[in-house]
Amino acid sequence: MIDFLTNNFVPLMFLGLFVFLIMGFPVAFSLAATGLFFGLIGMELGLFPASLFNALPLRVFGIMQNDTLLAIPFFTIMGIVLERSRMAEDLLETIGQVFGPVRGGLGVAVILVGALLAATTGVVSAAVISMGLISLPIMLRYGYNRSIATGTITASGTLAQALPPSLVLIVLADQLGRSVGDMYAGALIPGLMLVGLYLLFIFAVAMVKPHWVPALPPEARIYNEPNGASGHKSLIVLMGLSGVVGYVWSLFHSDLMKQWLGRTSDAPRDETFIMSLLVAALFALVLALGNKLLRLNLVSRLAQQVTFVLIPPLLLIFLVLGTIFLGIATPTEGGAMGAVGALIMAFVRGRLTLQVLKQALENSTKLSIFVMFILIGSTVFSFTFNAADGHIWVEHLFDKLPGGQIGFLVFVNLLVFALGFFIDFFEIAFIVVPLLAPVAEKLDINLIWFGIIIAMNLQTSFLTPPFGFALFYLRSVAARNDYVDEVTKKPIKRVTTEQIYKGSIAFIILQIIMVAVLIWQPTLVTGQLAPPVEVDADAVREKLLNLPGLDSGWGDAGNPWGEPAEEESNNPWGDPPADAKE
Repeated sequence: MIDFLTNNFVPLMFLGLFVFLIMGFPVAFSLAATGLFFGLIGMELGLFPASLFNALPLRVFGIMQNDTLLAIPFFTIMGIVLERSRMAEDLLETIGQVFGPVRGGLGVAVILVGALLAATTGVVSAAVISMGLISLPIMLRYGYNRSIATGTITASGTLAQALPPSLVLIVLADQLGRSVGDMYAGALIPGLMLVGLYLLFIFAVAMVKPHWVPALPPEARIYNEPNGASGHKSLIVLMGLSGVVGYVWSLFHSDLMKQWLGRTSDAPRDETFIMSLLVAALFALVLALGNKLLRLNLVSRLAQQVTFVLIPPLLLIFLVLGTIFLGIATPTEGGAMGAVGALIMAFVRGRLTLQVLKQALENSTKLSIFVMFILIGSTVFSFTFNAADGHIWVEHLFDKLPGGQIGFLVFVNLLVFALGFFIDFFEIAFIVVPLLAPVAEKLDINLIWFGIIIAMNLQTSFLTPPFGFALFYLRSVAARNDYVDEVTKKPIKRVTTEQIYKGSIAFIILQIIMVAVLIWQPTLVTGQLAPPVEVDADAVREKLLNLPGLDSGWGDAGNPWGEPAEEESNNPWGDPPADAKE
């Protein structure tokens, strides 16, 4: 029995964790209990010394000192305040009016608003619930296919997983031991590409099945001009001028940053994109404000409304992501500025109440405590796991996989995708990723690339039945009974759980395609990262030798850092005195 326990200690640990989980214990306590229980067994078996757990309090204290995790409550506060200030409602109404006259326009609006909410809040629940409450009744009112409508809402809400400032990216960066800023930079292009895939899907549906995604009727368009014009021409002109200004800025951004910040290298593309977006947005805001204050009537009602509704979240995106990419702020500082910016936006709109502030603080506290306890539990588990050489056992599981890096990535993504059916992304990030990261690093896989692939895969866990959280969020706000629409006075049938599940399938396939593209083209991630700093060893030696007060006669003056003399190479410490040998 003792030999069996000794030879199968690590697999039995996983089995013990599984037993705790199926018994209904919370994940954090299951992890900690498994680690402590098997730690005691391991000490009795002599696998590791009895003093092993003396170092555990220092590990837990190190978790509490982790500044990176401070970003989680800041971004949570920002997301909840923006949700309660009804920013999503204003965005959906305005962008819906812009794209409403074309087939699929409401679906396009939901996707674009989902991307904006993801870039400003980073919280999936806030995005899905807000869009479910606001856009789903409108889409059903005007005859949208129910599966397309529900799938678009749930998939757009989960963009908060992949687009910065995602909470998942913060957790993955912490678990992989990489910079959150690098993780954000690597995720920007893949996240925008996923948004593009969603839009292409809506366009394809509009071409193949136009009756599934009808346009808004004329009576539903509320920002028309007094002469009946829609105002789209003015909006296109304003966007064109702003785009030209942003493009011109992008041409000179790198040179300007070199002058202002004293840089020697070119600016990264993600930084240039964010700054160009900011300049274009500010230009549009100045034009719209000038038109309103001077009553020039050069800008249509629609263009003016779009500007005033879109610019605040774009400024908030810059406040968070722009300062991080510019190197002005750390992700934690960027999150703090984002939270303050959200509070200011809500106050200016007259929607910052004591109740809103209380809800934001309560929810952020609950989420922070949840993450902290899971992280402590996973630390206890990994403490025992690594002491029993579990990481070597995991490496042996993967060393027979064919295909090298690609084979490993394919297998890992299949594993994460399957786990996403049953457990939350936090559990996957805290349990599975730390076990896989050393194997990935040994295979010379860039851990930022690895983390972005995992994040994109984890996004599917919010959509996969039966336990996709985005599906639950939408189910909680979608109509459970038939009702009469307030505007058209027509009866609307309830939304079934089957329709919500069916709507997620197409978007799950799109996300899997995006994961495959990232595996095939790692430069989509690594191309956005700053090149590693190369250290010239000879130059370092030269500088050390020229330091004031350093005696150049110390050691071999010709090669003070070189190899020891040949006759001492076998015993660099020299032979001891003769009397010492005795």
